[in-house]
Amino acid sequence: MALIFLNGGGMRGGPLHAQLQGTPMVCRARSAPRYRYFSVRGTFPAMHESGTAAVVGELYDLPLKVLRDHLVPAEPPELEIGVIELEDGSAALATVLRDAVVDPLLRSGDLEDISYLGDWQAFLHTEG
Repeated sequence: MALIFLNGGGMRGGPLHAQLQGTPMVCRARSAPRYRYFSVRGTFPAMHESGTAAVVGELYDLPLKVLRDHLVPAEPPELEIGVIELEDGSAALATVLRDAVVDPLLRSGDLEDISYLGDWQAFLHTEG
C-alpha cells in the first residue's frame, strides 16, 4: 500500500477516479505551501516544487498494484510519481510535473499558473 495525494482527475468525480479500483479515500488533505500549481493546456493539473502555494487534494492508501497497473498508465506523460510534503509535515506520493518539461511548457504557453487557487475543482468552475 502507498499513501498517494491526488489533486486532479483521480479525485472523486474526476475522469481518472475509476482507475483507483474502488480504493476508499482516507481524507481530504492539503500540501505544504511549497508548490506551484499549473493547468496544463486546460486539461489537467500539475504540481511543481518551485513555489509557495498549498494544493487541495485527497489522500488514498492505494495498493501498489493498482498504482502500477491502473493509475500511472492513465496519467499524462508530462507527469511522474514524486514524493510531496503535506500540510502536517508528513509525506505522500503524488503525480508531479516532470522537471524537464517545465521550461518548454512555459515557453509554449501550455502552462497556466493557478497557484492562487490551489484547487483543480475551483479552477474548473472558473473556466465553465
